[in-house]
Parts: sequence; C-alpha cells; structure tokens
Amino acid sequence: MKGMIVNNPKRVLILCTGNSARSQMAEGILRHDGGVALTVESAGVKPSSVRPEAIQAMQEIGIDISGHRSKAADEFTSQEFDYIITVCDNAKETCPFFPGQAERIHQSFEDPPAPGAKSPEETLAIFRRVRDEIRAWLKGFIVRAQQ
Repeated sequence: MKGMIVNNPKRVLILCTGNSARSQMAEGILRHDGGVALTVESAGVKPSSVRPEAIQAMQEIGIDISGHRSKAADEFTSQEFDYIITVCDNAKETCPFFPGQAERIHQSFEDPPAPGAKSPEETLAIFRRVRDEIRAWLKGFIVRAQQ
C-alpha cells in the first residue's frame, strides 16, 4: 500500500497517560508501517515529554520520533477519528469525549519504568520489549484498518 494515493486515509488517535513512551512509539510505528492509508496522531490525558529511551528504541528499528512532542488529548477533541486506541488502562478510564463514530480499541502495554527507577540498561531493555510488543500488535490492526 506504500506509494499509493489514498483518497480517504483512516484517522487514528493513540492515547496513553503521558504521551511520553507507549503512544509515541505506537504513533511512529503506525505512521511507518501503515503508510499512506493511515493518518496517525498521539496524545496523553496528562502530557509530559517524549522519553529519550523511546526515541532511542525507535531509532534502533529505523523510525525517527525525535521530532515528536507530547500533546494533550484535548487538542484533538474537536476532530473526528476512525479509530481511538488506548494503550494504557488509565487512558481508557479517563479518555475524553471525541465526536463521531470512532471505534474505540484498548490494548494495554506495560508502562516503562520512570527515570532512575532501574539501571539505564534495564530501562532500555524494557522500552525495546514494549516497542516490539506494540509493533506486533499493530500489525494486526493495520491489516484490519486497511480493509
């Protein structure tokens, strides 16, 4: 599907708490792997900043999210989406209202440890595992969304 012109790409919003790790990695993966068939945004219910470990883990698989910023879910409440994906339980519970008929999908992924909670090596290993879990799950979503 890459390289094709798509008249009506599906709009996807990925939500988590801080929009600092899981939703940022999911946004990068979905933009990269979903191609032009998907328009992807991510946001958080309590945005913070993009974690450097998320940027590094994504660079390791050839996806650059270094230009991403954490965004508040409220920035998108006036927009319509085809899919709203929550990647943590807190975002699912506190998700703001979005207009339209978006299909809501929930798939929780482990929250990588806070800075300093584990050694840098352990922390990065968890980011890598969560990144790989997100990518594996999104493969099925992409197939479904492109039908």
